[in-house]
Amino acid sequence: MHAFNINPTTAIAAVALLSALPTAQAGLYLKSSPVVQVDAKNYDRIINRSNHTSVVEFYAPWCGHCQNLKPAYEKAAKNLEGLAQVAAVNCDEDENKQLCGMMGVKGFPTLKTVRPGKKGKPIVEDYNGPRTAKGIVDAVVDKINNHVKRVTDKDLDSFLSTKNDTAKAILFTEKGTTSALLKSIAIDFLDVITVAQIRDKETKANELFAIKSYPTFVLLPGGDKESIVYEGDLKKDDMVKFLSQAGQPNPNATSAKSKGEKKAEKKDKKASPKSSESSSKTTSTESEESTDAPPAEKSVEVEVPVTVAPRIPAITEADRLTQECLNRNAHTCVLAFVPSAHGEPAEKALTSLAEVAFKHTLAQRHLFPFFEVHHDNEAAESVFKSLGLPGEVEIVAINGKRGWWRHYEGDFSFESVEGWIDAIRLGEGAKEKLPEGVIGEVAEEPTESVEVKIEEDVKVEVETESDTPTKGAEPTPEATPAAESKEVPRHEEL
Repeated sequence: MHAFNINPTTAIAAVALLSALPTAQAGLYLKSSPVVQVDAKNYDRIINRSNHTSVVEFYAPWCGHCQNLKPAYEKAAKNLEGLAQVAAVNCDEDENKQLCGMMGVKGFPTLKTVRPGKKGKPIVEDYNGPRTAKGIVDAVVDKINNHVKRVTDKDLDSFLSTKNDTAKAILFTEKGTTSALLKSIAIDFLDVITVAQIRDKETKANELFAIKSYPTFVLLPGGDKESIVYEGDLKKDDMVKFLSQAGQPNPNATSAKSKGEKKAEKKDKKASPKSSESSSKTTSTESEESTDAPPAEKSVEVEVPVTVAPRIPAITEADRLTQECLNRNAHTCVLAFVPSAHGEPAEKALTSLAEVAFKHTLAQRHLFPFFEVHHDNEAAESVFKSLGLPGEVEIVAINGKRGWWRHYEGDFSFESVEGWIDAIRLGEGAKEKLPEGVIGEVAEEPTESVEVKIEEDVKVEVETESDTPTKGAEPTPEATPAAESKEVPRHEEL
């Protein structure tokens, strides 16, 4: 185990890093995306008051993990269309930070499932499964509430006689489980049409309805009306249209209304159609105003305790690049060579590096510095060519003191970049010998203006990197003990 001391300079740098918070960016999901975009104003109405189960992603646009999740999350949204809601909240927007804090968001992305509970109180659970479309779909489908009645020969008469004026729909099937499709239809027609499922082994029920093949979907409109057999494909839109001849499906946000309120609305409509029309408009407006705002008891402002990653510093001058990294006393530096105009690959690489650096800062782990360098200016052009870097965006680690360098090869995702950085920290992996001319000399300051005091009990930092570069790199002389040298390392390493 190694002990590390944080000096005042490091502390000041950390404070500066933490204070350099990025401004809000546009959301990850376009309006055309299958992912429903939710904010603090409509979260309660769209998510909490929905009859359907939802999965909600709390994210920040700059977050590399969120960007990586986007394709899988949108694929999950397409697969769950008509079965459950897939939504997202941009926690980088000021108006949403209180909501994200109330939801206990501590990192990005955070996924939570929300499903209707008893007495209108939603059940919220963290999703910690695989960040794949299949993993998300499986978890959400498993949490869809089941309002489908299981009917057998024993209770068939009771089921058919109960509220005979109410429409019913029955799926005759060979399966013993209830599909997500049938569950979603039962939710759509909750308190409008009772949806049931009957197995093929229930002889009495199957003979009564003359069922010859499976699955068969039958609608009982209610009263003395004849039953109707569905002839179409088992697809959500077609089945909903078929059932709509007996009753209209509920709007998405109706679970907050009690059965008594629904009956009162129907009674008012029958009594006075015109007055009910005007009053419904008023009620709708009042409802939206009252439900969009968070509950009063939860209105205390809470800062979202999530981490934000400031940009890594940029080097634009050749002298500074030499002074920071390209001299014989410099320890490890990570340089991201990008074009001045950036572009998507450059932004992805810089974002991943920023998140890795900030992660270590928050954990109070000392890490070698990262710098952004524009390879199309004088500060980096010669270095870029000397190292033979082929791409427009390249990440390298350079150690001037030991004369080695390492080239990153990956997709610039956070996981890949973090793994590469960790390998350097632990001294793992192959290193290349630095070509001649890459390392420069730093101009020495006048000796009379420098006074270095060394305490007797000074601790010598232990470095975990390999002292000998591989692939032909020449070994360097042993480091001079701190008490015998007036050279103070610019950067400490793990």
